[in-house]
Amino acid sequence: MSRSVSITTLEHIGEIEPGADLAGALADTLAPLAPRPDDIVVVAHKVVSKAEGALVALDTITPGPRAVALAAGLGQDPRHVQVVLDESSEVLRSERVLITRTHHGFVCANAGVDASNVPGEGTLVLLPRDPDASARGLRAGLRERLGVAPAVCITDSFGRAWRHGQVDVAIGLAGLDALQDWRGRTDAHGRALQATWIAVADQVAAAADLVRAKDGATPAALVRGLGEHVTEDDGPGAGVLRRPPEEDLFL
Repeated sequence: MSRSVSITTLEHIGEIEPGADLAGALADTLAPLAPRPDDIVVVAHKVVSKAEGALVALDTITPGPRAVALAAGLGQDPRHVQVVLDESSEVLRSERVLITRTHHGFVCANAGVDASNVPGEGTLVLLPRDPDASARGLRAGLRERLGVAPAVCITDSFGRAWRHGQVDVAIGLAGLDALQDWRGRTDAHGRALQATWIAVADQVAAAADLVRAKDGATPAALVRGLGEHVTEDDGPGAGVLRRPPEEDLFL
């Protein structure tokens, strides 16, 4: 049976300021596409963070001794490092780049703190405080404005062990199955599958990123054709994708 998936950039969202009605901005761009309840709206976390005011001005930061020491070894601004430390529960590596565990439990570079695609100088964007709650809020806002509630996937770019380059992954979800468990099923030849556990939400996030320009104001996309993974309820969110520290072979 043939299948197809379409991914459409959501354009003309515009610069998002703290306090902005992001759900309204997304609804305006979605309306001409006749959104369906089994669609998926994929949103880069930066516009979510901006709308929620998750921004820090460097000139308000006084770095502590640990930040100063780490910054000297990394060749970075100590104030930036201090913000990373503030957003981290644990520093896991400090060679060439800071790899930390965030307060959410994500393991990533610089605790997700970033200065790209931010107007002006000296401002950093943080991850949303509760990305799953952000996704649920956006989905509720879309339902209110459009009469349908497509799933919402909030993403960020993560590096990967063993491989160069970054890919977008899901950090917040509402209405989308994060994982599809094939363990215990059989393959096309009847062999039992023992380890196949598909990260559906991460694959959706990565695919959507292919149509969003990193240097343009296109922070969202509509994914259509994966309705079997969309749920009526908001579900447990992206937290189920995080591997517990005791199972992590890389740390």
